[in-house]
Amino acid sequence: MGAYFGVVSKRDCLEDVFFGTDYHSHLGTRSGGIAVFDKEQGLQRKIHNLGNAPFRTKFEHVFAEMKGTSAIGCISDYDPQPLIIRSRLGIYAICMIGVINNRAELVERYLSENSGHFGLSTGSDINLTELVASLIDRKADFVEGIKSAQNEIDGTACILILKEDGNVIAARDKLGRLPVHVAKDDDGYCVSFESFAYEKLGYTKYKELGPGEIAEISSDGVKILKEAGKEMRICSFLWTYYGYPTSSYEGRNVELMRYDNGVLLAEADERTGKTVGIDYVAGVPDSGTPHAIGYANESGIPFARPYIKYTPTWSRSFMPVVQSDRNKIAKMKQIPVKELIEGKSLLFVDDSIVRGTQLRETVEFLYSNGAKAVHMRSACPPIMFGCKYLNFSRATGDMELITRRTIYELEGEEGFNHLEEYSDAETERGRAMREAICKKFNFSSLEFQSLSDMQKAIGIEPCKLCTYCWNGKE
Repeated sequence: MGAYFGVVSKRDCLEDVFFGTDYHSHLGTRSGGIAVFDKEQGLQRKIHNLGNAPFRTKFEHVFAEMKGTSAIGCISDYDPQPLIIRSRLGIYAICMIGVINNRAELVERYLSENSGHFGLSTGSDINLTELVASLIDRKADFVEGIKSAQNEIDGTACILILKEDGNVIAARDKLGRLPVHVAKDDDGYCVSFESFAYEKLGYTKYKELGPGEIAEISSDGVKILKEAGKEMRICSFLWTYYGYPTSSYEGRNVELMRYDNGVLLAEADERTGKTVGIDYVAGVPDSGTPHAIGYANESGIPFARPYIKYTPTWSRSFMPVVQSDRNKIAKMKQIPVKELIEGKSLLFVDDSIVRGTQLRETVEFLYSNGAKAVHMRSACPPIMFGCKYLNFSRATGDMELITRRTIYELEGEEGFNHLEEYSDAETERGRAMREAICKKFNFSSLEFQSLSDMQKAIGIEPCKLCTYCWNGKE
């Protein structure tokens, strides 16, 4: 995934961008960067690898090296950024969050039509932010360039540009899959992915950019360069999984959505008698916990934490890239509270079930510590499609999904013609998939949140939510 934070101010703003970017560390683990504008020094930039240390420790010396009244920062799970570009539009810094599915086609077209070139990283990959900049630079100005780039990109691109006059251009992706908040204080304005990041720094909400909206921000005000489009497809996973609990998107707080989602999960189980005999409700830490609190509050079953994650040396943000290493570290982090496990029937709520690899380890760990039964609930529907719009998790092909693999084992490729039935717990195919996954992972029972109840918990018009990973609808 990735995230961004920028400031345009009448005072030195480096401290705000340092902390504002650091507050997005939960959204990226690979690299971080800051670009700053100063009237005397012009544009300056620092980029560091975050693979072995958090953003804060890598950039704590930046105050002795840079200064400025305008800056943008970026956390990324993929390409190092921001980049500083010199082009016919001038000198500017740029960062981009999103995904470009047709990158090969765009690169080939650009190289055939122009005499330019791209730098290559290890593995001959092109930095996607450089590709976005090349698409923008073909037009006469930034607005036309951004519009053209976003129209050509198959995927998603939220863009921040720090110009050589110190202003920042912020562009939300065409369908608003990701948030862009604009906030203000007495000295200027900031742009942020997470709302809590600007609130902690003393800024107050000015507006959320709409889908495809482009704004130029100076210390004196915000000028809308392109009005928002009417069609929105904001990512539902912002609320169920990767959004920070204290943030709000489109006016809906993440933590409250998760409580409400858990309530609806419990109501569905109560209707079918599935809450009987459960001793404790627990969340798969950390993002499953608020869903579980909502479930416990509604069902009246006590909430507990049968195991605790040991995070002082292995925080979530610094999990290894290799899946086998990730599984090992996840297991090492689990510290049991045996009094809450031994002889107990436990119901766990997880934010989602994707591959299921770490859940298998967790269930084995619980049984090895004496659990009587382990029931599993997913706070979102069965994931049937790998996301093609955002890089919010490591690359996931359709056949890496536990649902797809299970369906193939049950029915071969024919099963893929009946994904809607498999998603529905009331159908024969839906029950068969759930029973098969239970056997794989030794769950006592398994259920998923329904799509309609998840949308109800978010509280935004369903037509404005992206649900592609569940139903394949764009």
